[in-house]
Amino acid sequence: MERVRFGIVGVGAIGAKHIETIRKSVPEADVTAVCIRSPERRRAFREENPDMETFGSAEELFSSGACDAVILCTPHSEHPGEAIDAFKHGLHVLTEKPAGIYTAQVLPMVEAAKGSGRVFGIMYNQRADPMYAKLREMVRGGELGGIKRITWIVTDWYRSLAYHRSSPWHSTWRGEGGGVLLNQSIHQLDLWQWIFGMPDRVWARAGFGKYHDIEVEDDVTAVFEYENGVTGEYITSTGETPGTNRLEVACDMGRVVCEAGKLTFLKNAVSEREFERVNTEPFARPECGVLEIPVERCAKEGHAAIIENFASAVLRGTPLTAPGEEGLFALTMANGALLSAWRGEWVDLGHFPHGEYESALRARF
Repeated sequence: MERVRFGIVGVGAIGAKHIETIRKSVPEADVTAVCIRSPERRRAFREENPDMETFGSAEELFSSGACDAVILCTPHSEHPGEAIDAFKHGLHVLTEKPAGIYTAQVLPMVEAAKGSGRVFGIMYNQRADPMYAKLREMVRGGELGGIKRITWIVTDWYRSLAYHRSSPWHSTWRGEGGGVLLNQSIHQLDLWQWIFGMPDRVWARAGFGKYHDIEVEDDVTAVFEYENGVTGEYITSTGETPGTNRLEVACDMGRVVCEAGKLTFLKNAVSEREFERVNTEPFARPECGVLEIPVERCAKEGHAAIIENFASAVLRGTPLTAPGEEGLFALTMANGALLSAWRGEWVDLGHFPHGEYESALRARF
């Protein structure tokens, strides 16, 4: 195989975007087939794209032999079932985020991927942002010393009621499985665990339809805790504008801030823990300098980088930037925050009650 033939399942806004991205930016891939359920839209697409095969169902596309891999761009709740079916047909799978709407439906998806021998990826395109990749490198390399506190305010996901009503499955428990946590800021939850590791527990408060006439959460404040004492605050909303996207990491060596595409390190001359051990002056503090950490931008970032990496994994076994099985992590954080908000108590993420969450969610369908 010299090029990966992709089939796109669901050609709405994001599916159409992936077609354009592959055509313009992924030289080792082609889009050879699409699944569009609406006969009218399928007919119109076929007229504009006579070089692609069109199908009315995912099953027809999967069994057609027209592609080597699929990108799932359907409503969130459909991803697990479609992925499992695609693996059965010997196809590689790249799913849009989130992996599903509740963890219990994603667990079989992960197991099916493991047994398939096929490549399984997820569209966590913000992992391809070199700013976050650099921060991850700094954390894992020990440059920050011990982490003390993580604070992420991500309220720049503003969405008006017109957006929420733009599709019947948007902003519903049955179709989307949640609101801002599942559909928008799932990206930041993924980056959180990718950079810092999975928290052990969560406590959250959420506003359901606080700013919009919708049933799901559009405003959340969550506290994550780790067994080693690290704490984290996570604030997100679709009802604030102008919004903020600021990640702040307090650590032994000072403070790191990611904001507006810049990575700034307010670096202590000596570790605060070491300073605490030797200092004898009541009001002294370590000397601190401000470093702008250079972030080398890549020729390809975002969706193009993830699709290109996925194609390379199919063709030559390149390690994935965003393995599909890791989609379970951010989903557990999101499900845990919602369960905490419903219960009014801490939720254990390390021993997450998958069945209990599924029941609580289905009760809201």
